[in-house]
This record gives sequence, structure tokens and C-alpha cells, in this order.
Amino acid sequence: MTRRKKPFPLLQNIEIKTAGAEGKTIAHYNEKVVMITGAVPGDIVDIQITKKRRRYLEGKPVAIHHYSDKRSEPFCEHFGLCGGCKWQNMAYEHQLFYKEQQVKDQFTRIGHLEVNEWFPILPAPDTTHYRNKLEFTFSNRKWLTIEQIQSGKEYDRNGLGFHIPGAFDKVVDLNECHLQSGSSNKIRQFVRDYAFENNYSFFDLRLQEGMMRNLIIRSSEKGDLMVIFSFFFEDKPKREALLEAIKTKFPEITSLMYVINEKKNDSLYDQDIKCFAGNDYIIENLDGLDFKIGPKSFFQTNSKQAINLYGKALEFADISENDVVYDLYSGAGTITNFIARNAKKVIGVEQIEEAVIAAKENSRLNNIENTLFFTGDTKDVLNPAFFAKHGKPDIIVVDPPRAGLHQKVVDEILAASPEKFLYISCNPATQARDLALMKDKYEIIKVQPVDMFPQTYHVENIAFLKLIMND
Repeated sequence: MTRRKKPFPLLQNIEIKTAGAEGKTIAHYNEKVVMITGAVPGDIVDIQITKKRRRYLEGKPVAIHHYSDKRSEPFCEHFGLCGGCKWQNMAYEHQLFYKEQQVKDQFTRIGHLEVNEWFPILPAPDTTHYRNKLEFTFSNRKWLTIEQIQSGKEYDRNGLGFHIPGAFDKVVDLNECHLQSGSSNKIRQFVRDYAFENNYSFFDLRLQEGMMRNLIIRSSEKGDLMVIFSFFFEDKPKREALLEAIKTKFPEITSLMYVINEKKNDSLYDQDIKCFAGNDYIIENLDGLDFKIGPKSFFQTNSKQAINLYGKALEFADISENDVVYDLYSGAGTITNFIARNAKKVIGVEQIEEAVIAAKENSRLNNIENTLFFTGDTKDVLNPAFFAKHGKPDIIVVDPPRAGLHQKVVDEILAASPEKFLYISCNPATQARDLALMKDKYEIIKVQPVDMFPQTYHVENIAFLKLIMND
């Protein structure tokens, strides 16, 4: 006879104290931390516990007895269902407060780091319609609400939108997304309706079948517009009909591209993306520099705030005309070319070959002649011989992926011992971990959080360090 599991408890009239990592909020019960999704600090709620961990509990609010004065009314009809913009229900000034607090907590608790000077978080110029890139997923498993299911009506299950959290094969079919401006919503709606009305098959992630897979829309402040279709298989008549239809309907598209991706994952870095009409790139201008962005190029998704981010980084680094700078994880050379206007020489290292090609082209486009770019995994490229060949670094700049720096990269930076070190991160937790490995040799002079993604819990962070000079 099997023992029946004890049901998880319902905690009543619990006050939400603060916000934590990954967008969760925090309460306390019997000296245990309770992590909640969907509440706002200051709410008083009933919490249904869903998981018990050794050190904490997880739960969800099932009733709200008092609404926090930090709340705001969500402006998107898909809030709470879509996986993005999870902090729409919190007023922007409080979003900024908790993002800044998140950085401080992670530096203190994870890295046990001392910081000479904290700067207040830099607010974003726009809190909606700020993204220059969005990727949507086609699915034949559109999410239905409880009301739709209970209605007994038959609903079309084809949808185009974002994945539902916790349901990898389902999407919320978007009516309007408030993240991207311009023609983005109209293009997505037109494509969805055209595909449905003309019997195009939407992708089934479980069965790995269906023609329509992904739609990517990239835009620039200069007005360029790139649309990329990812098809699971080639059907030339249908593909060309769709591309011609969208080309005619939206003449503002300056780059219309497509790819046949037969793999099980959506990554396009190893795929051959073809140009159907227009250019195979768009142009973005940041602070007087033009950047050519291809379909595979990494580029900051908030162009206006990227200018502020890079400007603040350059201000901290105080680069001079005699400085040799290394820009690691250099992407399409955005930071590299910003820096080059002030430095003697800048060496960029990037793993993705297409990004390195774009970086070189961006230097040529802006008549910048003091940059060098190298393709390869940073941990494999960096070694004493590489530094000896290209010059001892006065400053090293890193902007790694969320996983942070590889141990070997940290070791090589410490061995090279540049006088200045600038670490830009989209994940302050791994940033704090990495900086803890360097604190015996470097002191943290300044830290500047930057809000690149309003309405979400994500925060960018700049840390500027200097070599400790021993007597």
C-alpha cells in the first residue's frame, strides 16, 4: 500500500516583502523564504505552496486581500499568459528600484564584493516599443483560455506568437505586442491570416512537422526593416507566394529573407539564410556610427538605451589615444568601434564568424582603421602568445553571454593584468561570480545598472575595475 502524499499547505494573509531574482517575489513563513510568481511587493495574499525545498518554498497567489501601492494596471491583453513583460503590473519607478537592488544583492551575497561607488540605475528612454528585434513562433497548438475551452466552441488551433511558460509546444496567439514599434504587429497579423487562409501548415514541435516555423522582425531607428521567415521544409510555390504577398503588402520592408531549417532546434547561426528581396542587411546608427546588421548579427535589442550603455562604459573606462584595448565577445563590433574612436588600437574576439565579418565591415563603413577582429572561442584564442603578438592590453572589455566568463578567460585576464577592466553583463549573478575570482587583484571602482528591458526583471550592469597597485 502506497503512502498518500501530504497536500501542500495554503498560507493565508501573507505579505509580499520584496522582489528577488528571475522576477519572483519573496515572502516569509515560519522563518522560511517563500518564492512567489505573479505578486507585487506590498501585496497581502493567500499563497498555495506548489513545491517544498530544503531552504525555501515555492508557491503562487490564489487570492489577494490587499493590493500594493506599487502596482500598476497592465496595458497588454496578454499579460499573465505570455512569457514576456512579467513586471507590467509594477509601476516603472519600482521596477527600477528592484532591478538596482537585484544587482546589489548579487554582488553582496554571491560575490561578497566591495564596491567603491554605486551609481543609480539608468532608466530607459522608452518603456514600451523599445525592442528592435522580435522572434515569433508558428504553432498548431495555440493556447486556449479556460473560458474558450468551457465555451464548447471549436477554435482554430493555429497561432503565431510567443511560447507559453511551462508549455514548450504551445504559443499565445498575439493580437498586439507592445515591445516593437512600426509595422511589426501588422506584419505578424497579415502573415498569420495569410498562412491560415491559404492552408499553410503551422509547425508541430512535438511531431516535427509543418511548413511555417518562425518569423523574425528586425528594425532600426533609421527606418530599415528586416523580415526573416524560417520554414521547416521547402515548398517553392507556397514560399514564393507568401514572400511576394508580404513584399507587396509592406513596401517599407528593406530586407526580406528566408531560411529552410530542417533541424530540431530553431537556431539559425548554422543555416544558410537567403535574401528574397531588398538588401541582406539593415543599417542602424548609434551616436554617429553606422552599423550593418545581418540576419545573424548580435546587436543590442534596445538601440536608444544602447547608446547610453556604451556612453557610460566609455566614460568609466576613460580610454586615451595611447591605449591598447581588447574587446572580448565583440559580436558585430559595436563596442569595438565605439572604443576605437578614443583608443590607439582595439582587438575584438568573437566566436561567430558571421559576426566577425560584420564587425570588419562596420569598421570599413565608418572609416575606422585601428581595429582587428579574430574568430574563435575566447577561451581558445586568449593566451600569452596572442597578447604578445598584438600588444599588452591597457584595458580589457568583456560583454559575455548570460553564462559569464569561462575560468580560462578569467585566468588569462588575470595573467595579462591590464590596468583597467570593464565588465558589461546581462546577468549580474554570473558577473558577481566572475568578479569574485578577481577581487584579490582588482578593486571595483564603479558599478552602473542600466535598464535595457522595461516591464521585465532583466537588468544590464556595468562594472569598472582597476588593478590593485601594491607598494
